[in-house]
Amino acid sequence: MVDRRGGGRAAGDRTWRGSARLAVGCALGFGGLTLLVDWDAGTLTPARALLWVALSAAILSMLLPARVTAGPGWLTVHGPLRRRTVRTDRLVYVGQYGDVSTHLVLRDLAGNRLELDPYVLHANPLLWHELDTGVRRSLERGTLRRGAEVLARLGHEIDDMNARAVLKASGLS
Repeated sequence: MVDRRGGGRAAGDRTWRGSARLAVGCALGFGGLTLLVDWDAGTLTPARALLWVALSAAILSMLLPARVTAGPGWLTVHGPLRRRTVRTDRLVYVGQYGDVSTHLVLRDLAGNRLELDPYVLHANPLLWHELDTGVRRSLERGTLRRGAEVLARLGHEIDDMNARAVLKASGLS
């Protein structure tokens, strides 16, 4: 993936395509089954077919994961309706919310804000590396005043997970 901002390489979420295929499969399965059941019952009308198609589209929009990309000094989350970008080398705040379904909130000097599922960073070491590099620059510049401990804890979790995976793959665990 080419970075449109600086001509370098951008890191992307390598699990996104599989998740997107699953979302499309679920939406198509729901739409197909509801149309089939309605047709079999003899109650399928054009209005009802349109309703089932609209509900399938709504399910797709809810299940479709956000696409995350990162490059030197920036992180972008492409949602179904909008795109949000923050400068990771100019962060002022990082927060983590939720217990079961956690999400990170990043805010930069320009007031840009985005929310991100930490699992994306766990599954994509290159995205984590870009974010971590930007956070270190923010700390050096003194802009990141709140939330450095959140990212330090997340970094330890990612490092522990990767170490366990290496030990398991080598047969030592």
